[in-house]
Amino acid sequence: MKKLLPIVFILSCCIVNAQDHPAVPATEQFTIEGKVEKPFIFSLKDAKDYKTSSVDSLVIYNHLRERKRVVKNIKGILLKDILQKVTIDEKNAKLLSEFYFTCIAADGYKVVFSWNEIFNTEVGNHILIATETDGLKGEAMPDRLQLLSAADIATGRRFMKGISKIIVDRVK
Repeated sequence: MKKLLPIVFILSCCIVNAQDHPAVPATEQFTIEGKVEKPFIFSLKDAKDYKTSSVDSLVIYNHLRERKRVVKNIKGILLKDILQKVTIDEKNAKLLSEFYFTCIAADGYKVVFSWNEIFNTEVGNHILIATETDGLKGEAMPDRLQLLSAADIATGRRFMKGISKIIVDRVK
């Protein structure tokens, strides 16, 4: 029995550790950089300067289309409205189709959107930087700043908490 005690203790520690999922660090701002003429910083404080869009609620589904959670009372800014504040480092408008945006969260999670997807399809009208969710505004949101793509089927794949950076790049 005494020999089993250390094994039980080790297994207990492993189970407790496995249940400890650290939260994504909250962010107050993100930077847009890469193939742009000048880097741009969007801050939660800048949100008041943009037109706000609303979504009543959004069910977050994982890649298997299993329901994970519901985000309610979403208010935010269209990602394309923020991206229009930067000038992509390309003079030929035909080549904008070769550009993409890698959104990176504070924990390293990455999501990609193409230039055409954001600016040339209906999907772009449903990609939000959420500044208010579940009745919580701005800095009171534990997962600020959030990025969500409400037009996606598996909404969880591009639901990002704590967005910290967007890198603009071009397909080579």
